[in-house]
Amino acid sequence: ATAFGPTITSFVRPEPVPNPQDFVLWSFFNSMFCNPFCLGFIALIFSVKARDRIIAQDPSAAGSYGRTAKHLNVAALCLGIVGTIICIVVLVVYYNSLLAGS
Repeated sequence: ATAFGPTITSFVRPEPVPNPQDFVLWSFFNSMFCNPFCLGFIALIFSVKARDRIIAQDPSAAGSYGRTAKHLNVAALCLGIVGTIICIVVLVVYYNSLLAGS
């Protein structure tokens, strides 16, 4: 006679891996409204690549493309804001010099 004990089965659930972000909307906004040195357009390209990698189930490449898109978006937004402020200041100074000259 053989004695078999109860069979114990345990399942280990892997931690869910969060999907990397692709920043497509932010990149689209930057490419339309805030595009110094074409950084917004380049960010849009990297965002689309990140989305393609997410669909292809390659989270490491998607994360890399997503981080690149994020950094390009930050740079485009900062340069766009600084450029806008400089343009406003130059216009105000020019307008004030026209008023003082007449």
